[in-house]
Amino acid sequence: MDSDTISAIATANGISSIAIIRLSGDDALSIIKKLSHKESFSPRYASLTNIYDKENLLIDEVIVIYFKNPHSFTAEDVVEIQCHGGFIVAQSILKATIQAGARLANAGEFSKRAFFNGRIDLSEAEAIAQLIESKSEDAAKILASQMKGSLKVYIEKIRDEIIHILAYSEVSIDYAEEDLPEDLVRQIKEKLQELKKSLSSTLLASKQREGLMQGFKVSIIGKPNVGKSSLLNRLLNFNRAIVSDIAGTTRDTIEAQVKIGTHLIRIVDTAGIRQANDEIERIGIQKSLEAIEESDIVIVLFDASREVDTEDEEIISLINKYTQNKKIILIKNKIDLEERFKHENVKFDLELNSKKNVEALITSLENIMNTTNSSDEMMLISQRQISAVENTLSNIEESFYPLEDQELEIFSFHLNEAVKEMASITRPFENDEMLDKMFGSFCLGK
Repeated sequence: MDSDTISAIATANGISSIAIIRLSGDDALSIIKKLSHKESFSPRYASLTNIYDKENLLIDEVIVIYFKNPHSFTAEDVVEIQCHGGFIVAQSILKATIQAGARLANAGEFSKRAFFNGRIDLSEAEAIAQLIESKSEDAAKILASQMKGSLKVYIEKIRDEIIHILAYSEVSIDYAEEDLPEDLVRQIKEKLQELKKSLSSTLLASKQREGLMQGFKVSIIGKPNVGKSSLLNRLLNFNRAIVSDIAGTTRDTIEAQVKIGTHLIRIVDTAGIRQANDEIERIGIQKSLEAIEESDIVIVLFDASREVDTEDEEIISLINKYTQNKKIILIKNKIDLEERFKHENVKFDLELNSKKNVEALITSLENIMNTTNSSDEMMLISQRQISAVENTLSNIEESFYPLEDQELEIFSFHLNEAVKEMASITRPFENDEMLDKMFGSFCLGK
């Protein structure tokens, strides 16, 4: 790993009360001494001092905190400079640190150094990155727990249990002329079934709660002019979408974010689903169908004042395809008008009129999102982790066949692969390219 002293701004760009510049490496202390004209800094004490550029001109009065290795995030000497926020001051101090001998850090390089120096494993590093971008309070709590190593403990437990089973097989290979006792084969099968059940539950819970990490996506669908854009505007409390009586006003998907309860969600107003009259409208309708595929929750609007027609039937048929794997909220809209909509196969969850507020819908959305987080299962927080568990499950499943035939070399091969997959969630040292790609997606100062 590169031993240069690195420097970066650790706070977001823009005007704020403070900004933080972070240094890490062997020369971090000597650089801050040079910039401040101070001879010493006590570890973990906040020191008020001035910072000067290479011409000895004052840049700012700052607070400096020095963390002596190995008692820092990276396990190296770390210096944090807290200066006045703004576009110029932090950049000027960053420039001064580079002129004094540091180099600009790459994205995620602080976390990468912490990983290689044994301060965190990959599961904790990913939790840090996700925590910064978390979309709900529930997600933040889960990520904070994983940042402290809860997922690592779970993974190590599974890995140790597989290794324990593998040990029996490896010893038995040395005595190939003897078959494994029947009761031992039965015990191994039972243990593998328990591991398979545990990992499958974790995998299912993780996929079901994906919206918790990435932010729930909610799409509003219906035929033209049923009130989709009006509903979006009422949920947002401002006119985000154009509303008119002309069918097909919304020709493309419109996306906006709103906080409901403790969750930040993305709401998508889609083009009305019907037979398209032109190519632009056809593309808009296709995007509506894609939005449904990508959504965690689908709000379906029907106009109570209009009789059921072929467009309504098409939408009913469409949503029936998603009832098993998506949360569907069926709404009868415009109930303040004369009711004409009658359909024996549609059971509405909510009714709205053109002026009534949407508290009932907001409550329904909040309940769905809170229910998603009701599971106590351990949660995987990235596609990389999910893929590793899927591969582990595949190898465990494949191991049953050679175990039955007492082909122990093949059985051991699959268990060794399962161990490697589980280990890859925490410390896969052998794949530098994967590590570079993963840490490269982090914030610059992280």
